[in-house]
Amino acid sequence: MVSCVLMIKEFGWSDPLEVAFEPHYAAGLEPARVVAHHRGLWRLVTQAGECAGRLSGRFAAEAGEGGHPVVGDWLAIERVGNEGDALIHALMDRKSRFARRAAGGVGVQIVAANVDVAFLVAGLNNDLNPRRLERYLIAARDSGATPVIVLTKLDLSPDPGRERQAVVEIAAGAPVVTLSAVTGEGLDALAQWLRPGMTAALLGSSGAGKSTLLNALAGKELMSTGAVREDDDRGRHTTTHRELFRLPSGALLIDTPGMRELGLVAEDGALDESFADVLGLFQNCKFSNCTHVSEPGCAVLAALDDATLKADRWQSYLKLQRELAFVVRKEDPAADAVNRAHWKQIHKAQRVKYKQRRDND
Repeated sequence: MVSCVLMIKEFGWSDPLEVAFEPHYAAGLEPARVVAHHRGLWRLVTQAGECAGRLSGRFAAEAGEGGHPVVGDWLAIERVGNEGDALIHALMDRKSRFARRAAGGVGVQIVAANVDVAFLVAGLNNDLNPRRLERYLIAARDSGATPVIVLTKLDLSPDPGRERQAVVEIAAGAPVVTLSAVTGEGLDALAQWLRPGMTAALLGSSGAGKSTLLNALAGKELMSTGAVREDDDRGRHTTTHRELFRLPSGALLIDTPGMRELGLVAEDGALDESFADVLGLFQNCKFSNCTHVSEPGCAVLAALDDATLKADRWQSYLKLQRELAFVVRKEDPAADAVNRAHWKQIHKAQRVKYKQRRDND
């Protein structure tokens, strides 16, 4: 057990994990962490170095949605055969998990687990999209990790200060770092989140510069990179799988493939935290049941009129709120009934507003 602790402590093993693993030690199992996943095989780090792992029959049959191992997970394994491979018998409780809706909108896909810091990476080029970053912020806050927005390609931006400020306005308190992985400018700002034993994940769309950033932090090429297309500033999927790397600082960093879409599966609290500026306006409305459509004394309408609240920020909030509510309604008929009543009230207020407008014309 001692050698095990000394080896995997470099990959984030801690005293609380040691205590939680006691029942697995008693069953003759040993701990391992997932560093990569390729179809039906998992690459694991253990007390004896790396090995390949596969699911035991019982684990595969009993694992629920999102219950299969992902990069960053801690496992209980059994050594089998002469090659040193392992059977995966159990998944330890996750302290955080970055999730999104699976392809086709059905089910949940866990992208990475046991992440301390989520680096939300976007390039300072024509593909910088505050609306997309709002989605990532919600997902990161819901995951349990600390979100940090990382704006790359500082060397390519004609006005980085203006672009950074636009992001700060939607960050809801999350740190915003600008840097160039090519020139190294601003790279040191990430050091506070890359201390020994900490696990960070690079998350963002293709072409954002995640793999280039990973290579710069590692001081060598760990992942291949590709040029961004000139016509639309979109990148190629140079990262094809998720993988955990140990940096010279002793921190762990997970690189992930670019995500074209990020369907949310978050709780309302993550939305509220990411739109604290909007929720603050609700408290100043004259009526507690304000629909923010036509009521007198509506703080939201007043903020929209004087541009204190930007229209695209408000529309983004409404869109994301509807998206999260839809996910809940699919699983909860009672929530569906409440939502129908809520929107019935809003539609009624809109009809009254349009009627008054016609009468005034």
